[in-house]
Amino acid sequence: MLAERLRDVAPDALVEVVDHHVRSELGGLRADVLLADYRIAGLWPVLRPDDPTQGLLAEQTFAARCFARQEPMVEDVPETPGVRQYVPLTVWGERLGILVADFPARPDDATVRHCRAIADDLAVALRAADRDTDRYRLARRRQRLSMAAEMQWDLLPGRCVTDHGYVLAGQLEPAYRTSGDNFDWAVNRGRLTVTVVNGNGTGLAASALTSLAVNAMRNARRSGGTLVEQAELASDTLFAAHRGTRPIEALLLEYDAGSGHVKAVDAGSPRAWRVRDGAVAPVVLEEQLPLGMFEENRYGVQTFELSVGDRLFVVSDGVHCAAPGGRESYGQRHLAAAFRSARLSPPAQAIGAVMRALHDYHGDIELEDDAVIVCLDRTHPVDGTAGVVDQTTPERMVEAAPG
Repeated sequence: MLAERLRDVAPDALVEVVDHHVRSELGGLRADVLLADYRIAGLWPVLRPDDPTQGLLAEQTFAARCFARQEPMVEDVPETPGVRQYVPLTVWGERLGILVADFPARPDDATVRHCRAIADDLAVALRAADRDTDRYRLARRRQRLSMAAEMQWDLLPGRCVTDHGYVLAGQLEPAYRTSGDNFDWAVNRGRLTVTVVNGNGTGLAASALTSLAVNAMRNARRSGGTLVEQAELASDTLFAAHRGTRPIEALLLEYDAGSGHVKAVDAGSPRAWRVRDGAVAPVVLEEQLPLGMFEENRYGVQTFELSVGDRLFVVSDGVHCAAPGGRESYGQRHLAAAFRSARLSPPAQAIGAVMRALHDYHGDIELEDDAVIVCLDRTHPVDGTAGVVDQTTPERMVEAAPG
């Protein structure tokens, strides 16, 4: 079986195994993998860097449409004797890229199903192999990362995840020279924890500070700690290291997939907006002290609800406070327009659309600050997974401002 062969080979040889399998088992002419780059702006081949199938996702190519629609597609290719099959490479909702296979004639339904099974096995293998080889990261990089960005990308959990009843996606810019902003998430038994961090400062110092905070929150979470305990351990850790001189701002969320109930700890400038029935409104939370500002900072939990069909955006201050060239800040008006324009797109594409709108607002000016955008859709109700409200921490209901 292909899955067994993928497990047996070296982590940097996965695509060669798939190429051989397509040739020997399906009668194909060749196969390759196109991976999405760090900005999710283009698809780039692993085996054949000069292959003409590569290209920008903004272009209306078959490869781009396969990636966007997440559906297999077949293209007649004049320069080959036959056709080209495109199949999305996706694992737990994360869009890695696409599998490309050339055949001498249009593949039948059984061959298309086989290609989909190959893509499913390969996507899982690629996700696992990324820890042990640089090959696939090299294919995704279109320029060298700064040292701070290298640290930040290793800290990220992924760029999309799908579970029962919700879809979540996130993106970080500028992809190749980001400093301190970050997002993190974890799925645990029907509960989704999401954090967005506004790192303090620039370069390596900001990246190291964010890494300390995120790992402290992970340590508390993986030890069974509540959302409050995650915030407080991060705050205590930062204060112990910097004595209040290097606080950071963060928004911590815990979403219950069964009930749509969201707990929040607001420790600074990341902001949340809820999109409901086409209306966009900020989620109004009482802002508490940044993490690490004072010794033994203590935090309270606030709550709000996501109904089926709701969308939640969380953005860092590099988005909502962006003021390129001294212009007015991007702010709520521009954000609301961007959120509305992306309302029909799935989260992975919606964050790309909002990020492009932010870049358009900057014009020829580079992003002056890191920008994080996270998007969560509650797609349908989930039976039997509603969480139990934590009785140890007082909570207050906070409603979104009228839209």
